[in-house]
Order: sequence, then C-alpha cells, then structure tokens
Amino acid sequence: MESVPLVTALTVSFRFVIGVVAAVAATVVMDLVMARLPEGETPPFIASGVLTNSVPADAPGRLANVVHYIAGWLTGPLFVWMLLTSEGLLGGQSILATVVAAAVLYSLMVGFFVFVVLPRSRLPSARMADIRRDWAISAAAYLLVLVPLVALGSRIV
Repeated sequence: MESVPLVTALTVSFRFVIGVVAAVAATVVMDLVMARLPEGETPPFIASGVLTNSVPADAPGRLANVVHYIAGWLTGPLFVWMLLTSEGLLGGQSILATVVAAAVLYSLMVGFFVFVVLPRSRLPSARMADIRRDWAISAAAYLLVLVPLVALGSRIV
C-alpha cells in the first residue's frame, strides 16, 4: 500500500478550515444584504419560529441569531465537501467543479428553506413570495463571497 504524503493529507484538513473562515466572511456580507431587503431579515426568525413552534414575530431573537450564524458558518465546510466531491467526479480542481458544487449548494440552500422551513412558518401566504425572493438573493450573495474565497484558498494549500 502506498503511503499518502503529509502535505496531501493536511491539504484536505486545511481546506475545511478555509471553508469555515470563508463562511464567516460570507455570513457578514449576507447580513449586509439581508438588512437592505424588505424581507431579508425574516428568514432567521422563521427558522427560530419553526424550532420553537411560534410565529416569526414571537420567535426568540437570540435563537434566530444563533441558528443564522451557526448555519452560515457550517455551510462553508459543507461547500468544501461538495467541492471535494465534484473535483473527485470531474477529475480534479477546475472551474467546472467549483461551479457545479456552487450550483448544488445554492439549490440546497434555497430549496431547503423554501420547501421545508418556510411552509412551516405559519406566515400569511401574501408574504411568501417576497420572503422566497429575498432568501434567494441573500443566499446568492453568500455564495458570491464563499465560493471564490474557498476556491482561491484551495489553490494555495
């Protein structure tokens, strides 16, 4: 059995660290975007409300923040895993592998919120379209920061 060079073994670990650091930056940018959108700051309260079985207006603010930031920070390593998988399937580091991983993650971020979390929010249906739109924009802003940072960081390590 052939031994794996130390640099290769550590490279994967470092990529996950890069994913967390990039996710922190992406979450900060996402917060700026969410603050400018009419329903941009609603999704964390929807998540908090679903977890506590309450309407978003009555959902605990601290829980909304905790859920938002933990989800944001852990999405970085999730992207790294998806990127490693797409690189494995597509023959190594490439723009195509990065775009595929980003497209899959965007679909999961929006799809999970729109089809799993939002329907359980007990909000009036009149607000749903605006919330979906603002979440899609916020998720795109997040990935516009996360993806290049992880891709560039992955080439360095």
